Amino acid sequence: MGKAMSLANLLKKTYNCFEFSAPWKEAFGSPQKTGVWFIWGHSGNGKTALTMQLCMELSRHGRLAYNSREEGGDKTLQDAFIRAGFESFTGPNKPIILDEPMSELSERLLKRRSPDFVVIDSFQYAGLSYAEYKRYKELHRNKLLIFISHADGKNPMGRAATSVMYDASLKIWVEGMRATSKGRYIGSNGGFYDIWPEESAKYHGQSNSI
Repeated sequence: MGKAMSLANLLKKTYNCFEFSAPWKEAFGSPQKTGVWFIWGHSGNGKTALTMQLCMELSRHGRLAYNSREEGGDKTLQDAFIRAGFESFTGPNKPIILDEPMSELSERLLKRRSPDFVVIDSFQYAGLSYAEYKRYKELHRNKLLIFISHADGKNPMGRAATSVMYDASLKIWVEGMRATSKGRYIGSNGGFYDIWPEESAKYHGQSNSI
């Protein structure tokens, strides 16, 4: 039988959550520091810029690894980190950049003092089936796994990616330089974060509406 919990115990339970800076908290509230997040969108809509800005925010809260399976160590990745301001990043938790198969990444995450958060770019290049993803998630349940995904229309590209999107606690759709929460964490502004406010306002009409 499954483990039971009383309502009283559930309501008393405490969680290790992010205390985001204002724009992130207004969009996404205070999500847990472990679990799975999923970001998807079409090329040219701000997905990479959002991910870099998110990496900067997460680096305020712990150690982050960026597993670049799609771009490896190409100049495009270097340019993205420079645009996000990482050349002048002075915090104690400087991100590490990886290009590792998921099996090697798993070995890394099981070591002591391994990264707290890991961005996996992209889900399609990771090559995981949904069953493999579920085993991976369970093995690293004390980490935050953030998957970046291509899109097919408004949906993630591929059946496995779509299943992971539904499973993720924070799911973020990127369109027109705006990130919109489609998941279980929605902040006080209704769940959106403008990646590039001026361009977002042009695309969406008004920067304060979804």
